[in-house]
Amino acid sequence: MGRGDLTNSQWARLKPLLWQGIKPGRPPVWTRRQLIDGIRWRTRTGAPWRDVPERYGPWDRVYDLFRRWQRNGTWARLVTQLQAQADAKGLITWDGNVDSTVCRAHQHAAGASKKCPYGFRQAVAGVGGW
Repeated sequence: MGRGDLTNSQWARLKPLLWQGIKPGRPPVWTRRQLIDGIRWRTRTGAPWRDVPERYGPWDRVYDLFRRWQRNGTWARLVTQLQAQADAKGLITWDGNVDSTVCRAHQHAAGASKKCPYGFRQAVAGVGGW
């Protein structure tokens, strides 16, 4: 188990939330836990998918699981369910914060008129002017 991999208690909490499809045929070579750890490694480090270590499985299999779950909404469902469990136990405090800071741009950055007064551009460019 790597430093950032799921602990046994984390996996015990996550495993029942995952879809348990029964597919006939050959059993998977890479466990779902290994693939999820590979996804977590990649998102934590920001490295390219091809650099996912082999202990998590082939990089394309890790990427495929990530994209499939992203497209079908599995990641959003997992986050929602885990948040609901934590909220039921009172582990989340839902405090709101409103910030009234106003950032103003300089007039030249805000799309001000591009016309130069007094023909300054022409004077600098030697076209006419003062």
